Amino acid sequence: MDAFLKSVQSRAFRIAQLATGNQEDALDLVQEAMFKLVEKYSDREEAEWTPLFYRILTSRINDWYRRTGVRNKYRGWLSSDDEIGEDPIQTAPDQFGQQPEKESELDEGMVKLQSALQKLPQRQQQAFLLRAWEGLDVKQTAAAMSCAEGSVKTHYSRAIHFLREQLGEHWP
Repeated sequence: MDAFLKSVQSRAFRIAQLATGNQEDALDLVQEAMFKLVEKYSDREEAEWTPLFYRILTSRINDWYRRTGVRNKYRGWLSSDDEIGEDPIQTAPDQFGQQPEKESELDEGMVKLQSALQKLPQRQQQAFLLRAWEGLDVKQTAAAMSCAEGSVKTHYSRAIHFLREQLGEHWP
């Protein structure tokens, strides 16, 4: 179980951070999902852990959206935009020694990708991240999102089309 959690922690954090826009909230969501997986599902087969973990994380993100919506509805005078610190992925040293020009292009592309991902509706964002970044198949993604396989295909397709439009020359 420890090896599995270590293998998904950084990607899960990135998914939660994209969904919430806040590092502290993202860390809390990932930690809650990991605790729940260990508490409730550690006796399951290892092959089931990935979709179960992402289902739990997706549920936590959905709960976060509901709580935030209620808070913002009744406490409009409070700012929900916490200061986002440095992005650990953006500030990590380059192991491959990229040239400054190439790094600049990649940085610009990542900023545009992150911005475009945040513009996606929540379900499309989840489908894209689980399919493209996590490499889950349609069936696993449907299990993680608690929806039909056809819905996953629709959300993913719409996300891809939207991202192609938004990213233009940065799309591979």
